[in-house]
Amino acid sequence: MSVPHQDIPPRGGAPAAAIKPFQIRGRYFTAVALRPEDGPLDKAFYAALDAQLRWSLHFFDGAPLILDLAQAPGLTRPAELRALADSLRSRGLAVFGVQNASPSQTAAAEDAGLITIASGKDAPLNTEGPARPGTRRELPKKLRPPQNRLITQPVRSGQTVVAEGGDLVVVGPVSSGAELIARGSIHVYGRLRGRAMAGAEGDEEARIFCNSLDAELLAVAGLYRTSENLEPELLNRPVQVFLQDGRLCVEPLG
Repeated sequence: MSVPHQDIPPRGGAPAAAIKPFQIRGRYFTAVALRPEDGPLDKAFYAALDAQLRWSLHFFDGAPLILDLAQAPGLTRPAELRALADSLRSRGLAVFGVQNASPSQTAAAEDAGLITIASGKDAPLNTEGPARPGTRRELPKKLRPPQNRLITQPVRSGQTVVAEGGDLVVVGPVSSGAELIARGSIHVYGRLRGRAMAGAEGDEEARIFCNSLDAELLAVAGLYRTSENLEPELLNRPVQVFLQDGRLCVEPLG
């Protein structure tokens, strides 16, 4: 006698659960934000960017990067955004989206293949894990002093001088084509030409001081100005360069 085939239900009488070929899970991650100023994306912009990357490439290496357009309302053309993204990717930066974008910038970003991210909260990356409940994090027995660097001879064209752990002091002139980079402030007791970048790891309290200003580029914590947009009355004078209200200021000394 033949018996008709029947599907055997699982134990308990419950229907068999379908196996999904994927999972959807929420994820939080830290992204690096690059905030260009509302100016031309020219050679000076990329020179400042390249100098920053030489200083801290390990910080950007492999990290997702977004373009923060809060200070660049004029950056609205898809071709310009696409060219910027391509230039960043060619430098090993994993740019994928924009934030603080206007409606026109959002449309341009989508056309350039970039997604729009809701504005997040700026915060430094935490390199230490949180302390466990009930424990106290021990303070270092002795604070490590800044590793300042003193240069007592002229800095010539083509030379790059870096102070990785603190301030950079140059007693003498800095030639055109030379480059000064410091984690802290930069002091030049002489004529400053070439490029000077202070606060290379984001120290917004860093400053640049010089006896005579004739620089090709000045930067503090990533914000920069070039010789083309320096007021003529500041040239060949003692000045200080500092950040105030998110802007790079250059003021005469004395």
